[in-house]
Amino acid sequence: MPRFFIAGTNIMGGMAIMRGRDAEHVRVLRMRPGEDMIICDGKGTDYKCRLVKADKDQVEAEVIEVVPCPAEPTVSVTVLCGLPKGDKTDYIIQKCVEAGAGRILFFNCDRCIAKPDEPRKKVERWQRIAEEAAKQSGRGIIPEVDWCGEYVEALNVAMSHELPILMYEKGDREALNAVIDGGKDAKTVALITGPEGGFAEYEADMAKVCGIHVCSMGERILRCETAPVVGVTAVMYATGNLS
Repeated sequence: MPRFFIAGTNIMGGMAIMRGRDAEHVRVLRMRPGEDMIICDGKGTDYKCRLVKADKDQVEAEVIEVVPCPAEPTVSVTVLCGLPKGDKTDYIIQKCVEAGAGRILFFNCDRCIAKPDEPRKKVERWQRIAEEAAKQSGRGIIPEVDWCGEYVEALNVAMSHELPILMYEKGDREALNAVIDGGKDAKTVALITGPEGGFAEYEADMAKVCGIHVCSMGERILRCETAPVVGVTAVMYATGNLS
């Protein structure tokens, strides 16, 4: 069933009104009056609707049922990634949204290969990727994607969560499964993963000083675009969101 996101203010009096890009999408799909669709307000509520009419200016649909989006997890996960090179950001965004992440932030750190002069120029494109992934996976929100800045700022964001975790591939680390299991009642989780070269040792030490759990993901070395997806999936499993 086609899925669309529109602002809650466009749903009133038992009718949903769509304009702009989403309305154009309805026409591209060649949907006809009487066909069903799901319209989400972007805050976790699904409006099951039936198309009434679609013209060049707007689309009108009758609201049949209002329900909480069943695809939204019970835990809010923020993914913080050292900025990778090339289009690896696209993969991270798409797959983390599908896995259930609520927010994805990129940051600069010691071993980042990619150092864009103006990373905020990419944010609009990143957000479009998140929206498409949210539609495809039946999400009830469009996760925020943004540029966080430097590593210290990423640590500050992580510390604002109930369970902050940094993934590191060597040295004295905690087991990821034990940390997640011990904090499975947490409602907010932050997962920090590194760029292609991983984190410098002093960066892992900084995280420990800040009270962030520095964790192992086993003996396998994961690519920078794989680690955040595995981390989100581990949290979803431990919190009962894959049942």
